[in-house]
Amino acid sequence: MLTGVAKPVVVGVDDDFRVRESIARLAESAGYVPQMFSSAEAFLQSGTLAETACLITDVLMPGMDGLELQRRIRIEYPKLPVIFISARVDDETRRRAIDGGAVDFMYKPFDGADLLCAIDRAVNNSSNEPV
Repeated sequence: MLTGVAKPVVVGVDDDFRVRESIARLAESAGYVPQMFSSAEAFLQSGTLAETACLITDVLMPGMDGLELQRRIRIEYPKLPVIFISARVDDETRRRAIDGGAVDFMYKPFDGADLLCAIDRAVNNSSNEPV
């Protein structure tokens, strides 16, 4: 049955294909529309930002890193929820991400249920309308 309500778009940005695949499967299984990108630059050039309900991004990637991606997004979409995932345990990076407005910061390998809870909280408690 068509309800006319668009499903929220969850974007994943990670240079690791397996991580993108995991995020996409998880998001889709929960009723979200996954859009995956291998780089921050590819995401920003895609035109997908305006429809994004939640962004999940790696911290360290070739080219633009996740912290710079977050900084650029905050200019136009300050309320877009951002969830960071990282393979490196680094308290300073975590602090910078949270201080920059991240709604969560997880370490790889992440638990799928925990990530899904973070996505649900982010999508249901935030507005990604530009201010």
